[in-house]
Amino acid sequence: MRRLLKAFKTEIAPTMEQTNKIIRSIGVCRFLYNQYIAYNKKLYRMYQRGILDSHQKHFVSANDFDKYVNHKLKKELPWINECGSKARKKALVNAEAAFKKFFKGQAGFPRFKKKSRQDVKLYFPRNNKGDWKIWRHKLMIPTLKQVKLKEYGYLPVGIAIISGTVSYQAGRFYVSVVADVDKKSKYNNDLEASYHPQDEGVGIDLGIKDLAIVSNGQSFKNINKSSKVRRLEKQLRRMQRQLSRKYEFRKKKGGVPAAASANIDKQKIKVQKLHQRIEQIRENHENKAIHEIVKQKPSFITVEDLNIKGMMKNMHLAKAVAAERFHSFLSKLKRKAEVIGIEVRVVGRFYPSSKTCHACGHIHKGLKLKDRVYVCPKCGYTADRDLNAALNLRDATEYRVV
Repeated sequence: MRRLLKAFKTEIAPTMEQTNKIIRSIGVCRFLYNQYIAYNKKLYRMYQRGILDSHQKHFVSANDFDKYVNHKLKKELPWINECGSKARKKALVNAEAAFKKFFKGQAGFPRFKKKSRQDVKLYFPRNNKGDWKIWRHKLMIPTLKQVKLKEYGYLPVGIAIISGTVSYQAGRFYVSVVADVDKKSKYNNDLEASYHPQDEGVGIDLGIKDLAIVSNGQSFKNINKSSKVRRLEKQLRRMQRQLSRKYEFRKKKGGVPAAASANIDKQKIKVQKLHQRIEQIRENHENKAIHEIVKQKPSFITVEDLNIKGMMKNMHLAKAVAAERFHSFLSKLKRKAEVIGIEVRVVGRFYPSSKTCHACGHIHKGLKLKDRVYVCPKCGYTADRDLNAALNLRDATEYRVV
């Protein structure tokens, strides 16, 4: 019987004691993450200066650093023991993975985690039978015991949970669990269970004017241009200015550090909540767009290999590109297609999908970015620029399947 790993995320309502334990544990994980990065930076600098030769270690793995934490650092800093060993080890493994991505050229050099801007999560695997047991209104989290859920009945009851994480964002606590779900269970989408693809596929052209234009005529607008998001962004700028003024006031006043102000902490939460609200609106929009695309039951989906990193270097478009969340959209689309069984084709980034005439195949080299209507100089074919690109992507013959 085929199995499927599925993730569920929901908000929890911990008690005051549980809240303090979560915050302290996250602080320990952040501290160890930063210590691991600092330790390896120190070793590498010693190697560059010739203090260490090529035969000596100039990079420490997460496993070796965890031994150093257990045998030495815990004796010097006993408060490290307030966090569970599995969560501590996972933070070090994540730091090592960041270094490996840097070595492979897939990411920049690992950065230190800041308390005000962090994404550290507490990881707990299922070691005992009672771990991650789910009821309608609560669940059993290792080391935290029973924690109340804010949304009753969302997490699946009676399903095997492999692992889970607890996170803190904008003054709220969340839990994410990975469940081993039956392919035909009721927790799977009806769309996934009864999927019978059509013969025709679709091409998707992503852009800034609109999020996605599909070759079958579907169009998904840019949610960042809506009045709701613009109003929230205006409110966010106002809140950020207020926060900046509070920092400047504390600096001028002297004495108490700016970071030790209760009013600054309150203002930070307000800014974080607005950031979270805007992110949730964008995420909800892209989830709906992906669902509408796969609901048409295409036999394949063709997308373009976007150079997002290169697009971000354009100072005029960087903010708009980041707000569109192209990487997140493509990742979710590929995952959804993989689960359902749709073939995803990726066309090379140098394929001239926008400049090629869908009618005669002529490449219009003089086409500019401001030209939103494609007019073929050879055959006179006229169409929307993005729709023409989506049709060319659908009919592309050179691609790779992911």
